[in-house]
Amino acid sequence: MEAVQIIHARIATETEVIENGSVLIDKGRITAIKREASEITGETINIDGEGKLLIPGMIDVHIHGANGYDMMDGTTRSIQEVSITSAATGCTSFLATSVTSDLETLLRMIDKVKEVVGHEEGALIAGIHAEGPYLNVKRKGMQNEAYLRHPDLSEMGLIIDRADSLLKMVTIAPELPGGMELVSFLYKKGIVVAIAHSDATYEEAKEAFRLGASHITHCFNGMRPIHHRDPGLIVAAMEEQKVTLQAIVDNVHLHPAIVRLMHRVKGPDGIVLVTDALQAMGLGDGEYVFGGHQVTVRNGIAQLKDGTLASSTVTMNEALRNAVELGIPLQDAVRMASTTPADVLGLTNKGRIAEGADADLVLLDDQFEVEWTMIGGKMIFNRT
Repeated sequence: MEAVQIIHARIATETEVIENGSVLIDKGRITAIKREASEITGETINIDGEGKLLIPGMIDVHIHGANGYDMMDGTTRSIQEVSITSAATGCTSFLATSVTSDLETLLRMIDKVKEVVGHEEGALIAGIHAEGPYLNVKRKGMQNEAYLRHPDLSEMGLIIDRADSLLKMVTIAPELPGGMELVSFLYKKGIVVAIAHSDATYEEAKEAFRLGASHITHCFNGMRPIHHRDPGLIVAAMEEQKVTLQAIVDNVHLHPAIVRLMHRVKGPDGIVLVTDALQAMGLGDGEYVFGGHQVTVRNGIAQLKDGTLASSTVTMNEALRNAVELGIPLQDAVRMASTTPADVLGLTNKGRIAEGADADLVLLDDQFEVEWTMIGGKMIFNRT
C-alpha cells in the first residue's frame, strides 16, 4: 500500500482544529499530523482536502438498516447494504443492531453478520448490538411485544456462544425479574450493558450501574421520564460519570434544549451520537415493515399507526450537522460521533486523528455532506 498525504485540510484532532494541515498515512495508519500543507514528492500520493473538514471516521453503535434493507432480514446482502450506505454517510465502523425477535431469527442474524465480517464492502462491522429481547413491555416503543421476555441467562449464554465474541453491546431493562443477574453476567463477559425500554426507578438504575451497566440506549426515549419526585433512570445515569448516553439528534427524538442539556451535564466524553436508523435511511418517505410492524415514514419521521416513533432515518453526517446547528461546539460534536463511541467499544485505534491510529477518515464540505470516506487508508467512498 502506497503512502498517502492529505493536504490543505481543516483537521479535527482530539485537542484542536488545525485550519490548514496535512495528515500522512502509511500502511493504513496515520504516521504524522502536520500544521503545514506542503506536498510530498516521490511515491507518496497527495490528496487535496481543499480546505474542507477532515474528521475521524464516525462510529454508529446503533443502526438497524439502510437503503431498503433490514439487518434482521436474514441475508448477507442486507448487512452489506448497511455497510455501503454507512460509509457513504461518513460512518466507518458500526454495530449491527437487532430488534426484539424470536431466538431463531436473532441467531440467523448473528450468523449472517459473522459471514460478512472481514468482507465488508463499506464500513467495518465492529460487532453486534442486541437491542432486546429482555425489555419492559411498559416502555416497549416499537419493539414487538409478542417477543418480549424476561432475562434468561441460559438463552443469553447461547447467544454469546453463537456470536463468537462479536456481541459487544446488549440493551436490557434491568428491573425485570433476573435483570440484575443478567447485568452482572454480561459485565463479567466484557459486554457493554446498555439500558433502555425500561421502567427502572432511580434506585433500580443505580443498582444496575453498580453491577456494571454503563450505557443508555437512545436516552430519554423508551424509558421512565424524569419527575421531580421520581427522577428515574435518566437522572441516575446523568449522575454517574462512567455512564454514557446515546443521542438521536434528528430534531425529532430529542428537543434541541435536551441535546444541549445532555451535553452540558455529560460533556462530549459522555454522549454518543447514533442513528438508530431503520431501512428507510437513504430512501426516505414510504411504507416499510420493521420489527414486525407496519411503519410509515413521512417527512423523514418513522412512526407506527398509533404515532409511536419507530427508529429514525437520520444519517451520521446529518446527526453531526444537527448537533453543531443546535449549538454543540464542532470539536465536541466530532468527539460524540467518533471518539466517544470508539472509547465505549474499546477501539483505541479508531475514532481519532492521531499518530498510530487507523486511517479511518472522512472529508466533509461546509454543509457536512460527505466528499469521501477512507478506511484503513483506502478510499471506500468518493462522491465525485
